[in-house]
Amino acid sequence: MKEKVIAVFDIGKTNKKLLLFDTQLNIIQETEERFFDSTDDDGFECDNIELIEKWVKQLLGEFIHSDKYDLQAVNFATYGATLAYLDSHGKRLTPVYNYLKPVDDSIPEELYRKYGGKEEFCRKTASPALGMLNSGIQILWLKRTKPEIFSKVRHILHFPQYFSFLLSGQIISEHTSIGCHTSLWDFDNMTYHKWVQDENLKLPEPVSVYKLKEANISGKKVMVGTGLHDSSASLAPYFSPDTGNFILVSTGTWCISMNPFNHEPLTAEELNQDCLCYLSINKEPVKSSRLFLGHMHDEAVGKISEYFKINENSFRLVKPDVKLLNRMMGKFGDEKIFTVPEVKPGKLRDEPELFLFDNFIEAYHQLMIELADLTVEAINRVTGENDNTENIFITGGFSKNPLFLKLVASSFPDKRVYTSEISNATSLGTAMITLRALMPDKELKPDLGLTEVII
Repeated sequence: MKEKVIAVFDIGKTNKKLLLFDTQLNIIQETEERFFDSTDDDGFECDNIELIEKWVKQLLGEFIHSDKYDLQAVNFATYGATLAYLDSHGKRLTPVYNYLKPVDDSIPEELYRKYGGKEEFCRKTASPALGMLNSGIQILWLKRTKPEIFSKVRHILHFPQYFSFLLSGQIISEHTSIGCHTSLWDFDNMTYHKWVQDENLKLPEPVSVYKLKEANISGKKVMVGTGLHDSSASLAPYFSPDTGNFILVSTGTWCISMNPFNHEPLTAEELNQDCLCYLSINKEPVKSSRLFLGHMHDEAVGKISEYFKINENSFRLVKPDVKLLNRMMGKFGDEKIFTVPEVKPGKLRDEPELFLFDNFIEAYHQLMIELADLTVEAINRVTGENDNTENIFITGGFSKNPLFLKLVASSFPDKRVYTSEISNATSLGTAMITLRALMPDKELKPDLGLTEVII
């Protein structure tokens, strides 16, 4: 008897994966690909969408005709800020433009001028001014700079929904893709911003992420999901009665602190400190803050290592020394050696005064004190005035740094701080949502790999 499976395509900017899950949410097969980039009609680098489309259909064909697996459903999680423009026949009209593509300032400024000024527009849409990273700006750019192409556009889909459309033919949107700094969504009124209607943009109304559409793929009936924005999908495994109200701190090059339980409107001050809002799978705002944590760490470690003539990876051997931490805190107090206190959310000094330290371990302890302080500030920016969170879950690279964990956990004595190790959290979240839509009565309890941080 064939094993029932769900296929999840996790399409990142660099790596593209297909993961097969069984009905207990176990990964039973994983395939990964990297594709050479292409160029768009202006010669700017972009994803090779033709290759990705072909890869998706080829892999699905293999699993549909498998002697081992019975494919029940397919879903997609992709990076955000990316769009597909379709004509009246459902044909894609343009390449998939890169969100790093430069845009003339006059295009977003047109919106700011018409709709209350830059600060108010960005606050209302919970979208820092990020150029083409605001996908709504991409639409306006296409309309203003390529009117011949835009005149043929009948449907505009975000990237996850475009892949869903390729299989199911459904023209839909959903909240997680609209809510990721797109400049399209009015968070005050929880609907598309007025400019979308004023510009007569062809954007579908969002549906529930639990909506499935039956599709005939190579002669087999398979349910197809709506597609999801990857950041919101990675939050999904934590929505459980067992986890209570929580803040998820995803660490790496960027540290993203996400609070799905703070529904207070984004303020202009928070926006200026690199906060924004996503929309969760439950259609609710997720207040989030960003910190360039991993980048700052690596830059500073490089300088310390060079100064003390020690291998850059030596920090991995450093264990928390409470006496040394207390000595550093006593010696420097509120003084910052590595970071610039006036700059929020965080910035390194160009030339830290490393002669103040006797050795690498001293300097590294002080660096981590300062980076942990910035992280705590970033977490506090999303807690809200009426904080009701009980737990903090730390994932990613810094969840393996005991010094960082000790410092952060000690700053939240009223909360329980855990590390969480989930491989492929984005795919797992997407699989959970798909399985819940297929089998609403099935109890789903993913292993979150939690370990409490003991101070």
